[in-house]
Amino acid sequence: MNLLIVEDEIRLCNSLANNIPWEQHGIDIVGMAHNGMDALELIERKKPDLMLLDIQIPGVDGLTVARKVAEQGLMTKTIILSGHDNFTYAQKALEFGVSKYLLKPAGDSEILDAVLGAAQQLRRELELKHSQDALQEKWRHNLPHLQNNFFVNWLNGKFVEWEITRRSQDVQLELEHDARYVVAALDMDPVSEEETRFTQQDMPVLQFALSGIAKELLPEYWVCSDPGGATALIWKAPADKDDGVVMLQVNTDITRLLSTVKECLKLTASAGICRTTGGRDEVPELYRQSMRALQNRIIYGGNIAIPFREESGDKPVLPSDPNLEKALEIALQTGDEEKAADTLDRLWSVSGIVTAESMDDVQENVMFFGALLIRIMQKQGWPFKDFAGDDYVHFFNPQALGHKEQIHAMLLRIVRRAAVYVQKQRMSVSHQIVKQLLSIVEEEMDQEISLHQVADRLFVNSSYLSRLFKQETGKSFSAYVIERKMERAKAALLDGAKISEAASLVGYHDGSYFTRVFRKYWGVTPGEVRP
Repeated sequence: MNLLIVEDEIRLCNSLANNIPWEQHGIDIVGMAHNGMDALELIERKKPDLMLLDIQIPGVDGLTVARKVAEQGLMTKTIILSGHDNFTYAQKALEFGVSKYLLKPAGDSEILDAVLGAAQQLRRELELKHSQDALQEKWRHNLPHLQNNFFVNWLNGKFVEWEITRRSQDVQLELEHDARYVVAALDMDPVSEEETRFTQQDMPVLQFALSGIAKELLPEYWVCSDPGGATALIWKAPADKDDGVVMLQVNTDITRLLSTVKECLKLTASAGICRTTGGRDEVPELYRQSMRALQNRIIYGGNIAIPFREESGDKPVLPSDPNLEKALEIALQTGDEEKAADTLDRLWSVSGIVTAESMDDVQENVMFFGALLIRIMQKQGWPFKDFAGDDYVHFFNPQALGHKEQIHAMLLRIVRRAAVYVQKQRMSVSHQIVKQLLSIVEEEMDQEISLHQVADRLFVNSSYLSRLFKQETGKSFSAYVIERKMERAKAALLDGAKISEAASLVGYHDGSYFTRVFRKYWGVTPGEVRP
């Protein structure tokens, strides 16, 4: 939960923020305010779960802040920390929904217990707010998405037998253990250059339209969309029909669907259909067959339903592992060079190019890898030709490389170049933000510097900025600020500055508090450092 501290005594405010182990109890400090107006502004922006509030603060007083929180209907829980043992104050605080009224000087443990008690109270209220009816409505709203995720995982072999039963029941699907299933994979055909209404960038919209038409036209089929955008259809075969009749029915249904797509969208789609029916545990293999069949549209052309046929044993096959293709795409998107190279190696090992015995077979596999990389890079807006460099011509004339291992090396070069490009892009952005942060610390050394304030100025959230700073410098932001301030103060003292001057130079206006922090950091007092 998030906590806002409102206290006009800066020393006490810093003590409350830094000396109580909030993080150990799951509480994050989202801001500190020293007057009522700043408090209201922070409440508006940060929407804190909890607020530690002093009554006597400049501008708008604490009770008015508490009243405005109540009037806005916020669920923020307020703990008053007041120096006044006044019944009227306490009575007003209760009217405004204040959870606890503590008197100064309250101990750290008493304050922590009060805040934790308010947090527990808020959790109970949130649980009550999210009633059973609301949860059920949310479940009904998300059920189609959950079912789609189940189908995708089932098709990709992510479940063992007992998980199929358990997880299908979780999303209200009935999958009989002894039923037979048929799987088909559909996708929109590539948009031609002559098409003026749509471009290849519109493919996600077209794929969504294809899925919608399939659901409307074939309600007896389960329809889902895989991460790559293809549409998968699963049909539970009638128990009283043999496999031949079932497969004929599926081919008829799919052909009718493709005809409807062409009529509605004035564009074509193609489909791959598995070889025969199979049990629940065979569905991943049926899906693999349908995807393999769909890939053959490059041979037969578009607007066609292609049944799966086993390849002859001596013919090299194209790699067909949607999971590996997706893993390569993710590795390149995240700039993980080694993961990208390893995934490419795995794709290479299952490709027909390893055992290819003719140039035609090699050419076909090179075209596959080229198409895969181009598709991945075009989705990210990356210039494939720039990454390929001098290797670009080899996709049209692979025999110029002389050996299959040289083709492998060429593919690795391109993949590594793309991954390194992403790394440099991200490092450039990260380094720029950290440089700005370091500059702020150096330029505003004489002021109070908090991560939340700096994050707001840089238009990022404080959690992200904290992790980025720790990743780049190896230390937390607060530790770095104290380190730089203490080093600056020590240098000033060694140059003959007075203790008060050194304290003011690094943003400490309370001399005794500065002395304690200095001694804690250096092990000696400021007076012992001065020459």
